Amino acid sequence: MVNDSNAMSVADFHERSRRIVRSIETVIDGKPEAVQLALTVLFAEGHLLIEDVPGVGKTMLARALARSVGGTVNRIQFTPDLLPSDITGVSVFNQGSRTFEFSPGPIFANIVIGDEINRASPKTQSALLESMEEHQVTVDGITHELPDPFTVVATQNPVEMEGTYPLPEAQRDRFMIRISMGYPDEAAEQAMLRSRELSSPLSDVSPVVSVEELSAMIATVRSVYVSPAVERYAVNIAQATRNDAELRLGASPRATLHLVRAAKARAALDGREFVLPDDIDELAIPVLGHRLIAVSRGASNAFNTADISQTITRIVSSTNVPLGVFDSV
Repeated sequence: MVNDSNAMSVADFHERSRRIVRSIETVIDGKPEAVQLALTVLFAEGHLLIEDVPGVGKTMLARALARSVGGTVNRIQFTPDLLPSDITGVSVFNQGSRTFEFSPGPIFANIVIGDEINRASPKTQSALLESMEEHQVTVDGITHELPDPFTVVATQNPVEMEGTYPLPEAQRDRFMIRISMGYPDEAAEQAMLRSRELSSPLSDVSPVVSVEELSAMIATVRSVYVSPAVERYAVNIAQATRNDAELRLGASPRATLHLVRAAKARAALDGREFVLPDDIDELAIPVLGHRLIAVSRGASNAFNTADISQTITRIVSSTNVPLGVFDSV
């Protein structure tokens, strides 16, 4: 592992991550992979996009994740009339001092929940671009740093649903992972009916790790070792998407970076201090799927998620798996 004075041991990381998983699973039934991917994003210092039809628990997952860790949490309900300044903040004139003072918006929090992000106009959506990439906000020419750590967990409805605006490519590319909740199975849905008959289980969720522990867990993920061979493997997959005949837009260099960072978090969650090619394989679709555009894009301008996933699976399976995973340790 790379030396980082703030990092904890992988064993301590694993124990604390299990605390968070148990906390979230008191609210979200039967979705272990969605919970795992949400934690992957949190520990890899990324941003999470949860896309699905209304009522399947997108916002519940976001709120359960936010409540399970220490730090500040703000929620933004995106609507067609939401303005960029409603997110970033605004300069207000102080009559007493005769100067303008900055009033921070809800983006100033450790975890920001953006609910139904694609119901806002593209202009308002663009207010998130600087904050998600550079962890700062510029208002009236003055730059304001955002809290550290900082993560956006956004939900969106399918683009074909009424009252939605498609997220632009630049916005989607800033989300490390996109997940879909899906409908619960029969047993999970029955358990939900019983657990929520009298009250919402979300009301019982409280932080199980402090913001200081979360920062140490993020430092642990940064320290996870990635061999040059595994780095080349991730780069080869990304480059293959750019040269594939079925894709009009391939993975960006940012996507490659996100893929490796997510793989480091997945390795730590599995109790390892090093990344395996399997980590890259398992995360290729969640990390790359929302960024790629197929040549055969539909008349509705929507994305065929199944076709994109099949293309990524084909590319991964045809990319040579490295053998020297532990080179230059």
